[in-house]
Amino acid sequence: MPPVKHRKVVMLGYPSVGKSSLALQFINGDFPKEYEPTIENSWSKTFVLGNDEFELDVVDTAGQDEYSLIPQSFIFGIHGYIVVYSVACARSFQIATGLHRTLVDKRGKCLMPIVLVGNKTDLPANCREVKAEEGKKLADSWGAAFMEVSAKDPEKSKQIFTKIIEEIDRVERTFGDEKRCFLM
Repeated sequence: MPPVKHRKVVMLGYPSVGKSSLALQFINGDFPKEYEPTIENSWSKTFVLGNDEFELDVVDTAGQDEYSLIPQSFIFGIHGYIVVYSVACARSFQIATGLHRTLVDKRGKCLMPIVLVGNKTDLPANCREVKAEEGKKLADSWGAAFMEVSAKDPEKSKQIFTKIIEEIDRVERTFGDEKRCFLM
C-alpha cells in the first residue's frame, strides 16, 4: 500500500449548525446527546479510501458570525474546508456565504476544495428555511461539492469527509495539470 496521505480540513459555520456533531459522528461513530459550544477542537482519523490510506486532521471551529475573523491558522497548511449551515436556519446559510467570501479574500481566487453541507435534514419539513436547490446553487457558484445530511446518520457524516478528500484530490490534480511543463 502507498504511504499514508496526510490531509487537514477545517469546519466552518454559524454556531449550533452541527459542525461538532458531524465531526464526532465521523471520528467516534457517536452523536452527542447535549449541545456544548465549541471553542476549537482537533481530531485525527486514519481511514482507507480506494487504494489510499489517509490520516485526516479535522479542525472543528467555534461558530462564526459576520463579525468573526478567520485566523491565519485556518488558511495556511489547510487542504480543504467543510462549510456547514442548518437547513432550518436561513441566517446560517447567509453566514456560509460570508465565510466563503472571507476565504476567497484571504486565500485569493484559486481552486479551493470545499464541501458545502446543509445539516439537520432530520428535522420536520415545516422547520426547513433553506431549500436544497438554494444550497446546490450556492455550491455550484463556488465550484464546490454540495450535500444535505443529518449528523445523526453515521453513513452521511462519513460521506462528507470522503467527499472533502475527493475534492482535495480533484483540485490537486487540476493544479498539477495546469502547471506541467513540456519540453520540445
